Amino acid sequence: MIGILRSTQGLLQRPIDARPLELTDTYSLLTTGGTILGTTNKGNPFAFPKADGTVGDCSEEIIDGYRQLGLDALIGIGGDGSLAILRKLAVQGGFNLVAIPKTIDNDLGSTERSIGFDTAVNIATEALDRLHFTAASHSRVMILEVMGRDAGHIAVSAGIAGGADIILIPEIPYSLDAVCGQIEALKARGRNFALMVVAEAVCTETGEKVTRTHALSQCRLGGVGQYLADHISAKTEAETRVTVLGHVQRGGTPSPLDRLIATAFGVAAVDLIAEGQFDPMVSWQHRRVVSVPIERAIAHYQAVDPHGTLVRTARAMGICMGDRVPERAPQAAVALP
Repeated sequence: MIGILRSTQGLLQRPIDARPLELTDTYSLLTTGGTILGTTNKGNPFAFPKADGTVGDCSEEIIDGYRQLGLDALIGIGGDGSLAILRKLAVQGGFNLVAIPKTIDNDLGSTERSIGFDTAVNIATEALDRLHFTAASHSRVMILEVMGRDAGHIAVSAGIAGGADIILIPEIPYSLDAVCGQIEALKARGRNFALMVVAEAVCTETGEKVTRTHALSQCRLGGVGQYLADHISAKTEAETRVTVLGHVQRGGTPSPLDRLIATAFGVAAVDLIAEGQFDPMVSWQHRRVVSVPIERAIAHYQAVDPHGTLVRTARAMGICMGDRVPERAPQAAVALP
């Protein structure tokens, strides 16, 4: 087993940046967040940035690096972007590839779960639990901004689990009037605080993405929580605070479910190689691991279904999804034996 450091960047180096992986490398791996091999999220090898400011195709250099290692197959672990690049390289270079889904956004098609999603939801839920007490004691509207590049899976799952009053996701358009209406409705029922979860990919009310430009002129999603806080304060005069989890969601000790799924995915990927089955992605479906074509998995983007189970559950619990103020739930009696 050979570990390639920093993904395709390692195959570009000469000598190749890779090292053998021994059993000792795995002794504490279950409790380690992230990856011991390092990774990269920039520098598409088919349009690779050069020192002179131009871009060029360095795919053949990466394929040559793979061949120099004398590998029988490559296991690629990543989201839709990474797996699309690796599959294109595999087809061009004629080498064997098996994929494992890994993204906290949980937006890869053909799998119910990706590695990292459950841990991210746990962290976001714990943050909501902690914000609950400050919100109540200080009579505040607390806004938690969570990750979600294009999808609201983390926001809707953590929002339901953490007892949020408002959940905003990019899949459901919202109005500030509906959001503020929910806050006023809570106040009318005697609640002096409110909890809101918003995915970072949620736009302004008029549809513009909220971004920040960081060092090296890198533009990243982020800031919608503050945008909402400013407008909510202006409309309701509520004292509002924002917490941005950011990369806190991507680190720490993985949850037991993520460890189980990652282990099951790893076993299934190695079994596929042993059986000579290449170009599939391992997938979690109906409580078991199956394999699906990589091409199909990356072709289907899995957003939150606005009419799916979780959104219907949120609405039934009286959570505002931003498009309307929920009606008060009907009274019901529950008898326990």
